[in-house]
Amino acid sequence: MSSTQVSSDTATEASGAAPVPLRLEVVILPIADVDRAKSFYQGLGWWLDADASAGDDFRVVQLTPPASTASIIFGKGITSAQPGSIMVLAVDDIDAARDELRSHGVKFSEMFHDAGGGLGGGFHADTDALATGPDPQGRSYATYASFSDPDGNHWLLQEITARLPGREWA
Repeated sequence: MSSTQVSSDTATEASGAAPVPLRLEVVILPIADVDRAKSFYQGLGWWLDADASAGDDFRVVQLTPPASTASIIFGKGITSAQPGSIMVLAVDDIDAARDELRSHGVKFSEMFHDAGGGLGGGFHADTDALATGPDPQGRSYATYASFSDPDGNHWLLQEITARLPGREWA
């Protein structure tokens, strides 16, 4: 297996501007049993950020590894994906991030927001729970756009303008 390392200096020189910060925020994990997965990750000492449900068909569990700025999310009704991952990148300005990545050939979905229950995330497998366009209230954590890599791995950009208490960036 070989790889080619590309420095951020080369990418910055090529575009003529400083890169937009892209921070890994969440990895969505397809799982078979929510409680078993929750027990496993808590058994590793991971911090339980959230365990919320909306009816019998939707439950989201979020855990963060010790000292990590990134978390995992899994649950019921979160994704219809087979084992593999969907990654989330947190961005300060979703328009600027989309423009930056488009300049590198990335094709995006339209922006969208969660319209399905107010749990504060666009993590519904059922797209009827999502609405086109940015969050109408301009809330942090509520506006998304998506793209895929050539192998079909999925990425979400999530606009975070103000972090939740205890999750602030340095």
